[in-house]
Amino acid sequence: MKRPTDGRSQSPKQEPYLMSLARMRHIFEPHLQLLRKNLFLSDDLVILHGNPHVFTLVLQQPPPYAINDHRMGILVQGEIHANINLVEKQITAGSIIFFGPGTLITPSYFSPDVEIYGFALSPTFCMPFAAGQMPSAFNGQVRDFQLPASEADIATARQILETLWHVVHQHDYDRQLVGSLIAAQMHHYDNLFRRYTTQQQVTQSREQTIFDRFILFVNQYAVDEHQIAFYASKMCLTERYLGTVVRQASGVTAKEWIDRALIARIKVELRHTDKSVARISEEMNFPNPSFFSKYFKRLTQKTPAEYRNSY
Repeated sequence: MKRPTDGRSQSPKQEPYLMSLARMRHIFEPHLQLLRKNLFLSDDLVILHGNPHVFTLVLQQPPPYAINDHRMGILVQGEIHANINLVEKQITAGSIIFFGPGTLITPSYFSPDVEIYGFALSPTFCMPFAAGQMPSAFNGQVRDFQLPASEADIATARQILETLWHVVHQHDYDRQLVGSLIAAQMHHYDNLFRRYTTQQQVTQSREQTIFDRFILFVNQYAVDEHQIAFYASKMCLTERYLGTVVRQASGVTAKEWIDRALIARIKVELRHTDKSVARISEEMNFPNPSFFSKYFKRLTQKTPAEYRNSY
């Protein structure tokens, strides 16, 4: 299938191939007659109102999907399986979903009856919060979350979204009101996230809590920090103890988790940009391109050039 373009005479590899709002517009525009009743599109805001056909179109694009914006949804029906920021997730109906900037998603299964309500905010969207007042769940400390929610909490989220859907379909709709509704939803999700994490801290073992924090830090820092010593120091643990806990909790070594995150980012750069191998090596904090190439081949059985040429 030919990849959509933005109408300019340039290669699709001129910029990172992101599943951005602009990319989604190109995917959806030929199908607007089919999607119009369930999809609102503007330059900085997309609202999805339950149409499962959206996911059929998105899944035709080559994964992994890199996200550079904020996306919040409610899975009302169906089931999704995906690798999200290194972790295999099974998301079921009755869940609230958040993907933030920097998220990498590789879906493996969408049930045919998937029904999601939610919205996406582009990086240019004017967030309805004063400096330093962004709810903690969205200030960059976490890259994604998917939480089970009660019927009452789902109903609250749906009511806010239904009001937002109604407002944007009014002539010359009030953007300040739109911002206030988005702020209300973000506060609602933030409250659910903090409540859920507090409950998890009470019921989880210390080892699982350490592992979850480790994966969080790996997703944030793996591009620049390749050694377990950095993560152990950040968590105020010894390297040996952190390595032991991570292996016991996951069956995978701490170094392998770091390598998985780093390789996933490198693959996105090789597949979806025209950056040179030397530049990617430098941006990923390798000492030189030769070391970078040997590292990549050891973990993927291909050189960076061979991997890029295969696509």
